Amino acid sequence: MPSSSITIVSKCTVYPAEKSTIKSLKLSVSDLPMLSCHYIQKGVLLTQPPSSTTFSDLVSYLKTSLSATLRHFPALAGRFHTDPDGHVRILCNDAGVEFIHAKANRHLNIHNILPNDLQDVHGCFKEFFAFDRTISYSGHFKPLAAVQVTELADGVFIGCSVNHAVTDGTSFWHFFNTFAEISKGGKIKISKSPDFSRDTVFDSPAVLKFPAGGPKVTFSGDEPLRERIFHFSREAILKMKFRANTGILKNNKLTATTNHEILGKQSNDSLKTVNGDLTLTAILESLFKNNSNRTGEISSFQSLSAQLWRSVTRARNLAPTKTTTFRMAVNCRHRLEPRLDPYYFGNAIQSIPTSATAEELLSRDLSWGAGLLHKNVVAHSDATVRRGVAGWESEPRLFPLGNFDGASITMGSSPRFPMYNNDFGWGRPLAVRSGRANKFDGKISAFPGREENGSVDLEVVLAPDTMAALEDDFEFMQFVS
Repeated sequence: MPSSSITIVSKCTVYPAEKSTIKSLKLSVSDLPMLSCHYIQKGVLLTQPPSSTTFSDLVSYLKTSLSATLRHFPALAGRFHTDPDGHVRILCNDAGVEFIHAKANRHLNIHNILPNDLQDVHGCFKEFFAFDRTISYSGHFKPLAAVQVTELADGVFIGCSVNHAVTDGTSFWHFFNTFAEISKGGKIKISKSPDFSRDTVFDSPAVLKFPAGGPKVTFSGDEPLRERIFHFSREAILKMKFRANTGILKNNKLTATTNHEILGKQSNDSLKTVNGDLTLTAILESLFKNNSNRTGEISSFQSLSAQLWRSVTRARNLAPTKTTTFRMAVNCRHRLEPRLDPYYFGNAIQSIPTSATAEELLSRDLSWGAGLLHKNVVAHSDATVRRGVAGWESEPRLFPLGNFDGASITMGSSPRFPMYNNDFGWGRPLAVRSGRANKFDGKISAFPGREENGSVDLEVVLAPDTMAALEDDFEFMQFVS
């Protein structure tokens, strides 16, 4: 995509509407490893505002709303500082965030940048974000956040870039949702206030040492890649969940009928009926609702993840004895005892790796791989989180993001994040897209489907040959809509 697809109209610094009452926040055990990661880049595509609103008026209003939002999120308007003891802190000094107004070339419109199901993600989205390929350590001398508003022929894209050592996905979308909430309603009081407490298990005296000039990203970033959004309906995901749970559901009286409906079909058809009454989706929902073994039940997302793991492993044509690893980022807020505040602001995530040889994964059915993922997620308890913290304290290190052995998959983001709750005053987003940040062969990001009924979009980044093979994988593509 040529760099001339957008023109920068203006650039400025937006400051918080009120001065911060917080002086500084020390980066935690969960924050520090992210200093070698790129800034998070996520944004929403919206239709044009009402014709009565000029775009310059919209830009002005969004700046005012952003200033009001920063009043509640003073950390984002600060800068990093490394103290004499080597601890990295956020100085909440109201230095502000970057705001960019850009205009896309006239040929870019909603119709041609939202591809059909057979096309890759349009390259223009990489230009809709500030701080391209900027590592989070740069927050020592760059703003910790930026908002870019890009004017399209028939719409607008609002993209946020936020330092990954300041926020995880939960905190990122909390900020984004609040920005939209204030923009829509002009509120001063917000519905969900962030919690900036630092007296948690993640607070540590450990020091992470950096090379002169700061860390580098841990992956190349230069290899050829393809990127696609695969959409999975609620029914398709329930089918995968059924396949993954056949063992624990075998005594249910609906299982035989459902098994015939799912396993006997050769395509992901539209809704079926039983006795002209219940849809297949309704049967599956009833089946899981009445399952007595809820603890042992493999979740919808674990089932989908296992199917992706299997199909990408097959597409890579790995040697049978090659170990393949599926890494899943998990939110630790609710896993700790006592629990962290749901709106704890910062990183509170850990990575769960699950490994198997290619032969083990592919010679068994979906339930086997899904069971491995489920077992590791369930086992990630308060004690596991604390062991992870202790292990990092004994050997402080940066997060090794990347696919170092050619056989790894890294799942980030979450379909539970309220991405489509970003109504800035003229309607819900048409789509959610990300920038170039933190992408490599095997990086997957999960988004909720726009229907918000349990559907999921997977943003899949793979080497071109692997993507082509995945597109020919019937076991995977039968579930894609």
